[in-house]
Amino acid sequence: MSATCTLAAIQMISTPEVAANLATAARLIAEAAARGAQLVALPEYFPIIGGTDADRLAVRETEGSGPIQDFLAETAARHGLWLVGGSIPLTAEDPAKLRNSCLVFDPAGRRVARYDKIHLFGFQKGAESYDEAQTIEAGPPTPVVVEALGLRIGLAICYDLRFPELFRAMGALDLIVLPAAFTETTGQAHWELLLRARAVENQCYVLASAQGGRHPTGRVTHGNSMIIEPWGAVLARLDKGEGVVVAELDPARIAEVRASLPALRHRRL
Repeated sequence: MSATCTLAAIQMISTPEVAANLATAARLIAEAAARGAQLVALPEYFPIIGGTDADRLAVRETEGSGPIQDFLAETAARHGLWLVGGSIPLTAEDPAKLRNSCLVFDPAGRRVARYDKIHLFGFQKGAESYDEAQTIEAGPPTPVVVEALGLRIGLAICYDLRFPELFRAMGALDLIVLPAAFTETTGQAHWELLLRARAVENQCYVLASAQGGRHPTGRVTHGNSMIIEPWGAVLARLDKGEGVVVAELDPARIAEVRASLPALRHRRL
């Protein structure tokens, strides 16, 4: 690709109500399209942030069928853009669990890629505790790269951000897309730091779309959806609240960074 393209990250504060969240996503995607976005990414669990794990399990869909997947396909086709569907709960091999899955749709509304979150979050600090492995089945340890707009795009979800070997295994990328629902605690400490590190070490753009605010359930997510360029500069950001973050991806900038500091060619391991 030689021309620039416009990227957009959608930030949400999703509720336990799927229909309400789809309506919010539709409104924000339409805003991104009106601002010229050619590729739009939703946040992790954009269709539901419930009060319990059972809430997500209750709205699992079978791959290829269901109102959430229909929404993503129809919305991509309506606006004629590439849509990275954040993540949604799909059925798992274990009937008591779900897969946390990122689906990508092309401008005709065809699903062209699926990535199931590999790394499952676990955290304990005081009264704050998370253990995704209790209800989520990890995806196969296989990186997923999709070709869109002439770009090589690597897919990852939230906690995957902490595992740089995943992105190295993808080969040379133009863009990393990372939907997330980072906690406020870990987000304050590490979110921007890790996002910028992934951009710098892979010499590519990073598009991070997050949940961002206090949810009706009382959960607080860190937000700070952002778009980062290959030298590590943050081009655009939204701290908290619903909204759209837009910036241009310039392939010439990728080439410039890699020419001046050919770190990818200097690798020895």
